[in-house]
Amino acid sequence: MKPVWVATLLWMLLLVPRLGAARKGSPEEASFYYGTFPLGFSWGVGSSAYQTEGAWDQDGKGPSIWDVFTHSGKGKVLGNETADVACDGYYKVQEDIILLRELHVNHYRFSLSWPRLLPTGIRAEQVNKKGIEFYSDLIDALLSSNITPIVTLHHWDLPQLLQVKYGGWQNVSMANYFRDYANLCFEAFGDRVKHWITFSDPRAMAEKGYETGHHAPGLKLRGTGLYKAAHHIIKAHAEAWHSYNTTWRSKQQGLVGISLNCDWGEPVDISNPKDLEAAERYLQFCLGWFANPIYAGDYPQVMKDYIGRKSAEQGLEMSRLPVFSLQEKSYIKGTSDFLGLGHFTTRYIMERNNPSRQGPSYQNDRDLIELVDPNWPDLGSKWLYSVPWGFRRLLNFAQTQYGDPPIYVMENGASQKFHCTQLCDEWRIQYLKGYINEMLKAIKDGANIKGYTSWSLLDKFEWEKGYSDRYGFYYVEFNDRNKPRYPKASVQYYKKIIIANGFPNPREVESWYLKALETCSINNQMLAAEPLLSHMQMVTEIVVPTVCSLCVLITAVLLMLLLRRQS
Repeated sequence: MKPVWVATLLWMLLLVPRLGAARKGSPEEASFYYGTFPLGFSWGVGSSAYQTEGAWDQDGKGPSIWDVFTHSGKGKVLGNETADVACDGYYKVQEDIILLRELHVNHYRFSLSWPRLLPTGIRAEQVNKKGIEFYSDLIDALLSSNITPIVTLHHWDLPQLLQVKYGGWQNVSMANYFRDYANLCFEAFGDRVKHWITFSDPRAMAEKGYETGHHAPGLKLRGTGLYKAAHHIIKAHAEAWHSYNTTWRSKQQGLVGISLNCDWGEPVDISNPKDLEAAERYLQFCLGWFANPIYAGDYPQVMKDYIGRKSAEQGLEMSRLPVFSLQEKSYIKGTSDFLGLGHFTTRYIMERNNPSRQGPSYQNDRDLIELVDPNWPDLGSKWLYSVPWGFRRLLNFAQTQYGDPPIYVMENGASQKFHCTQLCDEWRIQYLKGYINEMLKAIKDGANIKGYTSWSLLDKFEWEKGYSDRYGFYYVEFNDRNKPRYPKASVQYYKKIIIANGFPNPREVESWYLKALETCSINNQMLAAEPLLSHMQMVTEIVVPTVCSLCVLITAVLLMLLLRRQS
């Protein structure tokens, strides 16, 4: 038996030529498709409450698990950053709506902060009226600007008291507390909100929060915690959907779905049945984990088989993957009016047998290895490569796998390199152009895609990466207490796609690119002048009042001296 490093080296030597050849031969990239999206297609951008709002303890908001996680100061977040202020979005609603209007978007996807609305997480204990007013005013402001709100109920910022009292998503009682929270939101905002997302990327929430510990609440319950958390999240989603369906749908006529993130998994060797099976398994452990119960009533069979077998080999009497009862399967199946999809990149997948003796874990359960093509454009993040053709394949997979559901792309975007503060984000323009075009091809293939949300409106707090990754169309200067926003070149480009509803012809599309780069050079000059403006502002706010105070004091002293002399 060869040492592991030798086997890995042989894989890479064999793999690199194969991957390069695979990329050059991708039929989806052979030609750019010029055309327009269907009439009524909805274009938007997104954000989440914790990443942008700030005001972490203002106006009655309770603490979230992320507040506690970031305040621990134990190196859990790059640079020990927090989102206490973030983009200061809580106080900049009108300013940010101007940016949305500038982009010409049809919709804005944002999330509600559960602890801002329910400080303890439990509706029966306390409802924060100021939280209700804040989101109500935001929704009204969007509608008055002819922008449709798409509202996420939960984007990872669980109320801390639910974590302390009940263990968070490890406890099945969370499903009922989430249903009560959802009902409050439907009651307060449902007369104006017609598109609801229960959970955003619950796979990352479960895996990073309860398996690796990289996200709040930071638990490392290997091979068990994430499956239990996901089980309860799926039940909570179903509770919220049924509650809306029974109580609110007839009055409000809205839609309720879930947003699931998944990269595309492409087999390394399409002639190798084991690689084909591994790629399929990758998708089922990623997308099928949550989508299959919602669309088919149970976990994918491959998950049940693999986790069950590994559990038995590890000496466990029962599978680490929880089981739905017949009643639960029936209750969960069909609980989605649309499928929300988040997608960023692609991986090549090949079979790898992970011995059960390595211990329980999500990664070991899958029996596969993920690889990247060295020819793929590297956008700066260690995980995110630009591979547009994978997007089309994922959309077509979801369309056929889940019975042609209406699909809303809820997250798609690229992050900026760590040290890059330039506004001429040419690489993001290329990413947008490639990925949106592959989505257009998927519609041409027959996928029922209703809308697209580019991620994200602003640079913002990026979880364990702090402020190092920048996904925004607008650059935020976090070192300035006013958190000013500056448009990047991609603003102009995305706006042109939205106005044209696609890609009309080569000449026009090329002119968008040139115009965007012209605009960003001007904006770069504004950004370069920012330190001087900040310095001048400091002079205005600190030095001038100080000088004025000294002048008043000197005048008073002189007046006293004058009066004494006269007396």
